[in-house]
Amino acid sequence: MADGSSIEWTEATWNPTTGCDRISPGCDNCYALTLAKRLKAMGNPKYQEDGDPRTSGPGFAITEHPSALDIPRRWSSPRVIFVNSMSDLFHARVSSDYIRDVFQVMEETPRHTYQLLTKRPRRAARMAEELPWPSNVWLGVSVETQDQLWRLDELRKVPAATRFVSAEPLLGSLAGLDLAGLHWLIAGGESGPNHRPLDPEWVRELRDECREQKVAFFFKQWGGRTPKSNGRELDGRLWDEMPEPVATRA
Repeated sequence: MADGSSIEWTEATWNPTTGCDRISPGCDNCYALTLAKRLKAMGNPKYQEDGDPRTSGPGFAITEHPSALDIPRRWSSPRVIFVNSMSDLFHARVSSDYIRDVFQVMEETPRHTYQLLTKRPRRAARMAEELPWPSNVWLGVSVETQDQLWRLDELRKVPAATRFVSAEPLLGSLAGLDLAGLHWLIAGGESGPNHRPLDPEWVRELRDECREQKVAFFFKQWGGRTPKSNGRELDGRLWDEMPEPVATRA
């Protein structure tokens, strides 16, 4: 958990669960998996359980942390909070009861804005009727290539007031992307020693679709050896658009 974040589109991170399993190409060079291995070696108690070596790794088994549930309650000033930067709340091994506990915390702290990002929107859609969806809870899905576009259809089934897509790491063209029912798009390149290249035209395609379909566009990074290696400018400027507050949205 961090009060403050280097992630450009949020202000804090909150990890009521940790751990995950790789399920699509965007997971191949997962930063969280690498970080979990380091945290385990450092003796961090939250990263001592190992995941399946075929899809996960040292310190990266799905683990629920009930002791973390009260953290947002203790933050008195409003924050924009990325939920589970080190996990996926809708992973099959996170219990339904615990997911409901997390949503209860978010519902009880309307001063904060919560950003949930998942690669498992089918479970989110199946559970949608069991969960509260206050306006301060945003839900997004990761889409790296055309093969993950089905996630957007599942996302549209969820009654979140703000829905978004993270095209990071963007690994192919998403030309013609249908953004109906969505309010925000984040795009970015991959970082790390094995980063894959990002074609500027792929980013421009997404920017232009957002402008055409009136969706907020946020360009996070070009990527490279480190997240900051090649900056964040696209065609001479930064793109830091955020979704409009729910109350003013048509």
